[in-house]
Amino acid sequence: MRTLNALAMCLATFPVAAMAQDLDEGSDEARSTERGVEIAPYIEAAQVVTAELQPGDDFVTFTRVAAGVDAGFGGRYSSGSVSVRYERRFGWSDDVSDADTISGIARTSLAVAGPNLTLEAGALASRTRLDGNGGTSIGAFGADDDFTTQVYSIYAGPAVRTQIDQAEVTGAYRLGYTRAESVDVPQLTPDGDTIDVFDESVTHNLGARIGFAPDTVLPVGVGVGAGWNRQDVSNLDQRIDDVYVRGDVTVPVSPNVALVGGIGYENVEVSSRDALRDADDNPVIGPDGRFVTDTSTPREIAYETDGIIWDVGVMWRPSRRTSLSAGLGRRYGSMTYYGNLTYQPNASSSLGVSVYDNLNSFGGQLVGTLDELGTEFEAFRNPVTGDLGGCVIGVEGDNCALARLGSLRSGVFRSRGVSLGYGGQQARWSYSIGAGYDRRTFIAGEDTILAETDGIADETFWIASTLGHRLDRNSDLSFGAFGSLFDSGVADTGVAYGYSVNAAYNRSFIEGLTGTAAVGLDGITRENLPDFQGASALVGLRYTF
Repeated sequence: MRTLNALAMCLATFPVAAMAQDLDEGSDEARSTERGVEIAPYIEAAQVVTAELQPGDDFVTFTRVAAGVDAGFGGRYSSGSVSVRYERRFGWSDDVSDADTISGIARTSLAVAGPNLTLEAGALASRTRLDGNGGTSIGAFGADDDFTTQVYSIYAGPAVRTQIDQAEVTGAYRLGYTRAESVDVPQLTPDGDTIDVFDESVTHNLGARIGFAPDTVLPVGVGVGAGWNRQDVSNLDQRIDDVYVRGDVTVPVSPNVALVGGIGYENVEVSSRDALRDADDNPVIGPDGRFVTDTSTPREIAYETDGIIWDVGVMWRPSRRTSLSAGLGRRYGSMTYYGNLTYQPNASSSLGVSVYDNLNSFGGQLVGTLDELGTEFEAFRNPVTGDLGGCVIGVEGDNCALARLGSLRSGVFRSRGVSLGYGGQQARWSYSIGAGYDRRTFIAGEDTILAETDGIADETFWIASTLGHRLDRNSDLSFGAFGSLFDSGVADTGVAYGYSVNAAYNRSFIEGLTGTAAVGLDGITRENLPDFQGASALVGLRYTF
């Protein structure tokens, strides 16, 4: 009976989460670690040498100084992790300009009233390199140039899980904001068409459900839920507005397995405005390289559907450490498929697999990936550039969620894909690995400047990994690798293969003082644009207070 009750508790939130952009409604099961408070502020100085191998042969060097803090805390119902860094770069020649960079990642869950009410929050600041076909990846090689931009994202909101008599009540709200700074030059395709780079967005995600577990009021579990997904993108005033309500039923098959299903009603609308036109009917491009919105024109519907939605699935939960859910249904006017697998073989490692299908924008996608991160992790940074990597090292959540940033285009899209992540710590080793596939089909109004992208699909395959090994009490090695294949659906942009590998040796001289020697290789190979490849090396010192 205990296993059946645990399964019922998980099933109570499963249909709502699947239908509300996987909105996290909180769980006290993963928040029982009491690790206290750990704060490690540091200052750092390093000398960096970079050599451009393709398409040119530039050789530059610069000095960087940085200050940052890595921190974490854990209690019975609250936990969080943060890594924040400010860096100043000083070029040794006119080829490398001085630059400031702020990067950081944070994720926390704070108990407001015991385990029943928590505040969920996350944030990201990262330098990102934009490719000519619209693709991007977290972090950027070498010094800042015309193709790098700073991306910021933050979200926060309450999550509730409580019992009112025999009724289980769950709900969550998430408010998010994402912004990408303008690149120094307008981004163009090989044909000379302007790529409208994402500017900023505000997202709202709301999900709630009330229901009864099996064998309480009925032999089967029943419930009713509702959700709202609203995203406002500043580029061309694009908007996603998605509202639904549904009822669900849970049918236990065994103590570990149950069948689930639901039916409801949904109304979805995607709309935008057109770009401002000049006297020759050409779109006006602002100083930030983006289309200027014509606010005098009426809003145009790019996509809308309303009607019956449904889904059926199965849930398997043999223990507190393992759960599997899978389902299919109809949503957004077509078939949809989704699923999640979580497996923790022990307290220091975890495996997660997710199959998703949702309506999103770049900002909404980034807020969602932050929400998928666990609250207990160690950030992995490229030892040469200091930038964040696509993975963090942790034992809960999607540790490599940031690796799938995908396209930085401003357009709204339907995103379908799968991601896998595995990570943990064992003896002197720490590790994380992730892989995935993401397909984004863009949605645009037929009478707008983005009409040519309507129905176009960008595809991204990616893999990311980190590995750390402590040699002895005073030294350790770390390795990182990232690879991606980005195929833009826009004609003549071709396929781009990106990669990054790095290695570092760290040696502690006295308490708090550590020396680092690191090397890295970064590059991108493209079909219709010049290839890029660069190698780098670093020696530096860090003092941790």
